[in-house]
Amino acid sequence: MLLKIVQAGESVLRNQARELSREELRGDEIRRLIEWMRETMRDAPGVGLAAPQVGLPLQLAVIEDGAELQRAIAPERLAERGRRPVPFHVIANPSIELDGGTAEFFEGCLSVPGLTAIVPRALRARVRCLDHEGEEVIIQSDGWYARILQHEIDHLRGVLYLDRMLSRSMMTVEHLTRHWNDLPIVEVKRRLGIGETP
Repeated sequence: MLLKIVQAGESVLRNQARELSREELRGDEIRRLIEWMRETMRDAPGVGLAAPQVGLPLQLAVIEDGAELQRAIAPERLAERGRRPVPFHVIANPSIELDGGTAEFFEGCLSVPGLTAIVPRALRARVRCLDHEGEEVIIQSDGWYARILQHEIDHLRGVLYLDRMLSRSMMTVEHLTRHWNDLPIVEVKRRLGIGETP
């Protein structure tokens, strides 16, 4: 079953989500929700989907960055982003520690369709959370995977990438694809005058 993805402006995207108990995570209702969120994320397509994005204020997100989503991206851009396939998994009630400096890349969101912007994110993230069985796990991540985790955990705290973006870089996804996608971020920033004093 495909769920409706709510769009920026809905209050559920701007509030702290509530934690789930281990019993809830092991229950049929949340198991069904996880499966529907997986189907919805894959259909979109996206690499992550948080429960607030489907209108539910729960600290729950699904993540998957399959190889098929990366085929259309040039190998040098994948290397620049540190992007490698990530298998499907669930995070619930996460806490996050950031490390390793920052990297800037274009980011989009299923709740802000058609737009994208450069967003600085930490290069590494350590996440402590519960998995789909309610078991505690620790995830060590870097590169694009660390970016996905930061983006989805932001959703659980009422934060959108719009709050973190370099505002001068915002553009349509179509424009990014047509004019900017094959350039290194440093060159995009130079051409857009980002980092220069007005």
